[in-house]
Amino acid sequence: MGFLSRLFGKPDVTTTTVATTQPSERGAPARPKLRVEVTYSLGGAQDLVKLTGTTTFAKDAITRLAERSGAGAGGYIETSGTLQREPDNQADPHAVAVHVEGEKIGYLPGYLAMLVDLSTSGARAVQVQIFTEVLPKGLRAEAWAWLADGPAQWQWSETNRPPLSSGAKVAAHQQSIDQMVADALAGGGARADSFVQGMVNGVHYLQLVEPIKQLKREGRLDDALVLCYAAIEGAEANREGREPAPWYTEQAAIIHRKLGQRDKEIAVLERWFAACPPERRDGSRIGERLSKLIA
Repeated sequence: MGFLSRLFGKPDVTTTTVATTQPSERGAPARPKLRVEVTYSLGGAQDLVKLTGTTTFAKDAITRLAERSGAGAGGYIETSGTLQREPDNQADPHAVAVHVEGEKIGYLPGYLAMLVDLSTSGARAVQVQIFTEVLPKGLRAEAWAWLADGPAQWQWSETNRPPLSSGAKVAAHQQSIDQMVADALAGGGARADSFVQGMVNGVHYLQLVEPIKQLKREGRLDDALVLCYAAIEGAEANREGREPAPWYTEQAAIIHRKLGQRDKEIAVLERWFAACPPERRDGSRIGERLSKLIA
């Protein structure tokens, strides 16, 4: 049984779509970069790293690789590559590019590039894995490199693929939150007690972020408000001397504004203030929004 069914007897929320995440830039506007994602650390070392690179360039290079390898929808490439510094790179003189079969498929993240033992003229072998998927906007690809010696210990595999589409990423994130809550409850002790305090009708408020976003995208604002207030209740019960998580209050206020419910918008903001320790109120976004409303 899903969130809405457990809470209020409503149909489950489907989280199959999400707004496309905008990539960040690593330098000159003429060379937009793929966004840097959190790397996966093994044994305390930065062994496995997700590659970054030029969005347009990386896509073209990996498309050529995929065509030569016969990897398209659901494609997988595991091969060797080389690391090469780019001292003339105007965006980052410490940049380390990753090449596979003569194609520059991306870069090591900037924070890591400076730590790699690699001269400006030398090259270093590296193990690479690439996942491809054909989406409505074209080929989507993500790549990882194994920087340590010995056989690669990949986080993902040909049969256990990373989420590539925006909808799959949302679903994977929701699954990780659900698993975190389940593990905390199963572990018992103080942590389990803390999670229980944040639950309403068997659902923890952390599990309601994506369903609220989805309902808003679908224009189901009244249903989104129901979940917002359920999450607010859980966040208040779980604050443990701190301020309640403000995101749910902000979302409720935004929805009330869209519905033209000024008094309810003020009321939900004041509710957060009443539950917030006085020393935590100054400078909050809740306070700024409330001040503008009642000015």
